[in-house]
Amino acid sequence: MESQNMTVHRELDLIMGITTRIPRLLSSEGFPEWKYRIEKYIKMKDFKVWRNILRGPVRITTTLANGAIIDKDVEDYTDEDFDKFEEQEKELATLTMALSPDITQGFREYTSVKALWEALIEVYERNEDMNQSHQDMLRQKFNMFNHILGESLEAQLQRFITLTTEMSSAGISVPITDINKTLLNSLPKTWDMNVSVIKKTKDLNRLSLTETMAIIKACDLDDK
Repeated sequence: MESQNMTVHRELDLIMGITTRIPRLLSSEGFPEWKYRIEKYIKMKDFKVWRNILRGPVRITTTLANGAIIDKDVEDYTDEDFDKFEEQEKELATLTMALSPDITQGFREYTSVKALWEALIEVYERNEDMNQSHQDMLRQKFNMFNHILGESLEAQLQRFITLTTEMSSAGISVPITDINKTLLNSLPKTWDMNVSVIKKTKDLNRLSLTETMAIIKACDLDDK
């Protein structure tokens, strides 16, 4: 069970990111949450990178005798020019490293961090119809949420957190009472007595999901 929990946490760290590891975009379904987290991660690490995602690359130019401004040839770069070029390459590398290898394959043509960011949004940002379909799918998953045979309590709780987080990111608002009841009703049959006691003794209209999960874990420890 401990090994399974460690695997789940490692997978979440990969997707969600931690202070020392960038969040990874693994699939189109995870784009809304990844978009939110990668913005926060980049701003935390170096706000200048986020500024350049919005502004775009700085051209390295030279002015001709007739006043025309053209891109400078690489062989004419000064040390300052190379510093600007290297900084922009690092920014592009930062965002590229946040993509899974499969996704990266489709975006190798983009040579600036701004162009890559805009391409990702164009490809993965859902339009209104897609958003509605995604919300319908999440609501169905929520309504059908149940215990999986052989699944540990910790894994089930984590799966429920992931689902409710996805729903919140998709703009789906569910009353806390319904969230608590859905989680309690999804527990295995062996939990019927505990679930009945919780429903009778706790106000499900006021309990947060975190508090409800704490009660469930306490019951689990008592049973053990």
